[in-house]
Amino acid sequence: MKEITVGDLVRKFSLKVLAGERQLQKQITQPRVHRPGLEFVGHFDFFPTERVQILGKKEITYLHKLSREERKVRIGNIVHYHPPCFIVTAGEEGLTYLIHHCTEQGIPLLVTNKPETTSEFITKIDAYLVKELAPEMAIHGVCMNVSGIGILLRGSSGVGKSETAHTLIRRGHRLVADDIVVLKKLSTQTILGTHNEKNKEFLALRSIGLLNVVRLYGRKAFQDETRISLDIHLTKWEKDALYNDLEQEFHYTDYMGVKIPSIEIQLQPGRDVAGLIEAAANNWYLKQQGYSAAEEFMNRIEADMAKSSTNQFEP
Repeated sequence: MKEITVGDLVRKFSLKVLAGERQLQKQITQPRVHRPGLEFVGHFDFFPTERVQILGKKEITYLHKLSREERKVRIGNIVHYHPPCFIVTAGEEGLTYLIHHCTEQGIPLLVTNKPETTSEFITKIDAYLVKELAPEMAIHGVCMNVSGIGILLRGSSGVGKSETAHTLIRRGHRLVADDIVVLKKLSTQTILGTHNEKNKEFLALRSIGLLNVVRLYGRKAFQDETRISLDIHLTKWEKDALYNDLEQEFHYTDYMGVKIPSIEIQLQPGRDVAGLIEAAANNWYLKQQGYSAAEEFMNRIEADMAKSSTNQFEP
């Protein structure tokens, strides 16, 4: 998990610093921001003091309407908790009193420069903080986006993960990361796959060397990140190890408490492994829509048997 500072927010969102220039190294540890509406009227039972505090048009208008003494009390009650920073999205006019309190308490006071609503800004900063502060781990493998579906390719060294990824790229799919894949847990159901910056856009092929897929195949060959939906384990061919069942049951791989559907694909000379991965991705998508080819097939068999039974007893 990265360490995020107030200064990082200033640079990321081009914020103007009105107070607390010397406190921009303050750490931010919570992945979502907070609008202190209830706190301004005296309710502090559930005040998330470690979150970035957002002051929008509603909060600033309320403060402007208070008397000088009442405003001093209301603001003083909040700055007393020393949140990481305040970000004002309603412009910087008339904020002398806020500048005074934040300077006195050593709290950065920032203001947005872009013409956007408070809700729009909160959506952007929440998404940034959730992603940057997410628990993460690194695994050995390849991460691809196949037809819009995030896939992990795992297997022993030399089994052919990168070569398979190269074939998928040539078919129009996108590389996310090769060799080292960084996984981020965004929620109890969501794992994001990305690169570690150093291996961004690079694919290593035995006998060929290191390739920059963007330079070779264009921007469409690379994607910065993807939500992981399938974990595919590539293994060497073993005769009679796999069964030709009508429908393979998903197993699951646990990544930081999130269970990802997992299947095994065996490699053999002449076998279209990239095509099988495409089929697995598309089949997974259909299952999410409630469709099962095996179920439809069995329904057809049952309907045919019922029809034959009816014809048998007709005079």
